[in-house]
Amino acid sequence: MTETLFTNAKLADGTLNDILVSNGRISTIAAAGSSPGSARTFDIAGALLVPGFVEGHIHLDTSFYGDKWIPHKPCTNGFDVHERVAFQAENLAAAAPMDERARSQLDLCISNGALQMRSHVMVDGSVGLKSLETILAVREEYKDIIDIQLVAFRQSGILTSPGTRDLMDEAIGMGADLVGGLDPLSFDRDIKGHLDVVFGIAEKRGVDVDIHLHDAGTMGAMTIEEICARTAALGMQGHVTVSHAYGLGDLAPDAAKKIAAVIAESGVSIMTNAPGNHNFPPVALLRAAGVNVFSGNDNIRDSWWPFGDGDMLRRAEIIAYRSGFYTDTELSAAFDVVTTGGAKALNLEGYGIAVGAKADFVTLAADHIPEAVVAVPKPRRVFKQGRLVADNGAVVR
Repeated sequence: MTETLFTNAKLADGTLNDILVSNGRISTIAAAGSSPGSARTFDIAGALLVPGFVEGHIHLDTSFYGDKWIPHKPCTNGFDVHERVAFQAENLAAAAPMDERARSQLDLCISNGALQMRSHVMVDGSVGLKSLETILAVREEYKDIIDIQLVAFRQSGILTSPGTRDLMDEAIGMGADLVGGLDPLSFDRDIKGHLDVVFGIAEKRGVDVDIHLHDAGTMGAMTIEEICARTAALGMQGHVTVSHAYGLGDLAPDAAKKIAAVIAESGVSIMTNAPGNHNFPPVALLRAAGVNVFSGNDNIRDSWWPFGDGDMLRRAEIIAYRSGFYTDTELSAAFDVVTTGGAKALNLEGYGIAVGAKADFVTLAADHIPEAVVAVPKPRRVFKQGRLVADNGAVVR
């Protein structure tokens, strides 16, 4: 049995503890100084020890992080998903090899403490299954230091592209973990047909669903209601995500509360990264209604925007800032969005700082979680199943 004793670890309740890790899992948690010696000891030295961050929404195949700088090209008449997709295709044609860019992005995220990830990968007639094949190979390279779920989706509609349904189904057979969709109304002009494909593949393959939804206002709200109804009808509560859901941020409070109750009852999770130029889901209102809310960096230095540092703790700060969160309770809620909220959405087993959980954790130079959200402290140490995998901003191999 491989054992490591982590001493003097400050937990969220402010207590100092010793944590014994056996074969990659936490076997005991005891007051600091009360544990017997171990062959291997790691002194946390009073740093705050928290669960590894959950990067719940990212695009490993389209980031330019680590590649040459790509100047941002604005849309011609306000935000337009169709136009952004066209810009992306142009930029990717001149980009560095995908596997190199994906590794750079993974190293960035891991060094900041992300140990669980869900990445969306394009599967369509223009790229076929090549992008998925590349990212599957990179995932295999990194399997010992980060757990990655992959979503097969088309970024330009499903029904409008012959053969996409079969490609997405084949992608699941190749190793993708979820099936995705995108804006059923504004791209395919057919909510029912779009969802028939997505949920049909999910039901056939026994996988979860994660649908991008950029549509605003009542169009977005109507689509969410349809997704919730489909989720409940198929008994898929806890296995469906709507990513972005910008339209929820456009609704008046009474309408938002009404749809929040529908979302909570259906068990659909909502992912938001609180982007700077869009309304975004009302995090506090949704959580108060019982909706699971989680987050991801989404795009990092790609064709959609030039920002992103791969740091989910920074993302918690952004969510808190944009949501007007000031109290310790509210700041802790923002932290929950990038940790336990993500774990619930991704249906992670053994997540958290508890006996029996996987020893996936991060150390922070902060006295408590609210301070960590505000200060976004560095450097950090990152441990995967009790093994140091990143230290002071660099991945340890």
